[in-house]
Amino acid sequence: MIIIGIDPGTARMGYGVIEVKGGVSKALNYGLIETSKDMVMPMRLKKIYDALTGIIAKSGASEFAIEQLFFNTNVTTAITVGQARGVAILAAANAGLEIFDYTPLQVKMALTGYGRADKNQVQQMVKLLLTLKAIPKPDDTADALAIALCHAGSRKLNKLKNAKKE
Repeated sequence: MIIIGIDPGTARMGYGVIEVKGGVSKALNYGLIETSKDMVMPMRLKKIYDALTGIIAKSGASEFAIEQLFFNTNVTTAITVGQARGVAILAAANAGLEIFDYTPLQVKMALTGYGRADKNQVQQMVKLLLTLKAIPKPDDTADALAIALCHAGSRKLNKLKNAKKE
């Protein structure tokens, strides 16, 4: 089973591709899709879509996990991140992937067992669970891998939920 995890963003979208075999997860690919703030929004979204479409095509993934939108006070940021998130979901849907989303709380709970875990605790678990030599940098890539790992651990339950929605 190959899963793509996405940490959505307009300037920086983290992605992580993992393979799960016999309960063991392995990182296959991870990185960033970056856009310049000097680009107009439609071109930024197109760059994200095109890059993610290529990553999906090369990955062999069948499932796609993305973090749900969370914002505290900045509505403008939430709207632009929402646009990037929508483009990512569209790329996955066009590739025929099953799509799942997770809250930051669900990701923290899945990796650390504690919903208020800090970023470093989550990153250390990503390193440990994927047997990496170092924490993936920048943070967006570690977050994307965390989302993929969250899905790997939660997929049976969420596949049942998705089946009931259809």
